[in-house]
Amino acid sequence: MKFLFVHQNFPGQYLHIIRHLIRAPGHEVAFITEPNKNNIPGIRRVNYHVKEYRADAVHPNIRDLNLAMMRADAVGRMGASLKQLGFAPDLIIGHHGWGELLNLTDVFPSTPMLGYFEFYYEPEGSDVGFDPEFPSAPDQFPRVRAMNAVNHLALALNHHGQTPTEWQRSLYPGWAQQQIALLPEGVQLDVCKPDPGAHSQPLVVNDFTINPEDKLVTYVARNLEPYRGFHTMMRALPALLQARPDVKVVMLGGDEVSYGARIANMTWREFMSREIAGKYDASRVLMPGQVPYETHVRLLQRSDAHVYLTYPFVLSWSLREAMACGCAIVGADVAPVREFIEDGKSGVLTDCLDPGKLATRVVELLEDSKLAAKIRKGARAYAEKHLDMGTYLARYEALIEKITGEDPRLSTKVLATPKPSPPASPESRRRPAAAKAAR
Repeated sequence: MKFLFVHQNFPGQYLHIIRHLIRAPGHEVAFITEPNKNNIPGIRRVNYHVKEYRADAVHPNIRDLNLAMMRADAVGRMGASLKQLGFAPDLIIGHHGWGELLNLTDVFPSTPMLGYFEFYYEPEGSDVGFDPEFPSAPDQFPRVRAMNAVNHLALALNHHGQTPTEWQRSLYPGWAQQQIALLPEGVQLDVCKPDPGAHSQPLVVNDFTINPEDKLVTYVARNLEPYRGFHTMMRALPALLQARPDVKVVMLGGDEVSYGARIANMTWREFMSREIAGKYDASRVLMPGQVPYETHVRLLQRSDAHVYLTYPFVLSWSLREAMACGCAIVGADVAPVREFIEDGKSGVLTDCLDPGKLATRVVELLEDSKLAAKIRKGARAYAEKHLDMGTYLARYEALIEKITGEDPRLSTKVLATPKPSPPASPESRRRPAAAKAAR
């Protein structure tokens, strides 16, 4: 079979499925994307470019749509070039968040499409207005609603959709949910797994040493920002470190802003560090930025309590990885997290915006070894039952067969072997930007 994937940040959500497809004989995979350093052997990669434009030249509420239309044009041109070269995909798979797929239906009118529907924006009831510290003014609501323009254009294509959680699908209007299949994402359970020997020797990260007798509290986000509860985590540090002198904290994440408001002339890490300066022992806290994936997994395996906070928003992959590693998780008590964590069984839940309660729940896990062991066991059991990568890939193949009528496991076409190139970075997963002015 021939597959055409589209995602502006190669390989996006498609790392595992494209690796799986190219391992099977007879598949050809092309991938339209913007330029980046990631690469995977066996993929026919086609880069597109969006011309620079003046954002202030269009109404502020439709700037996202304007950029989406520009992406649609650029991807459409790349699709037409592939077609002229003789590439005719059996299925187009891509993320609808940036509008990239919208014109491909005109280039390949007889080719079915499977689009990733990630988030349906609303001015209330999910992320917008969730945190009273960052209120959303009513004059921003039209922009939030306008961010669904691409969603609606994608749905109007009358092709097929998928999304990874029930909560994400529930955000879409009832009439739209009929187009969107549930396809839960998987984790490499043989990579993200408990390590009984993780406490047996010191773990060193950037000259920061976690000794076997230390209690390690971990926190992971792509970027350190309020959308992922970073401000709550920082405000919990003084009470947490005072309650347990043996605690050390490692907080992974970059200094960009993926979602929500920015701070002028500084990062959220700098802003929050200034807020709590002098109130905690900073020598017991490490914020190393983004680290190699192997270090990320090692920290989860060594963790004595792992904190996962978020607004009601799309979940980070790190929660799935933490569950697979058997972490004792303190999670935000919001709907998308509750879909994964049952309080007291596969994790403990806390108010995402209450630093005092967060510190109390973390200390509870550190001091109650029986509860922590129960949580660890429950988290890993959930991962084995619901997050197995093999099951995810099998469901993906079944969905492909349902859409195309062809079983991707039975393809027999013979392809030339491509030249090898460096593997893709595991950090190459990016979502559409949130309504920054409203959040």
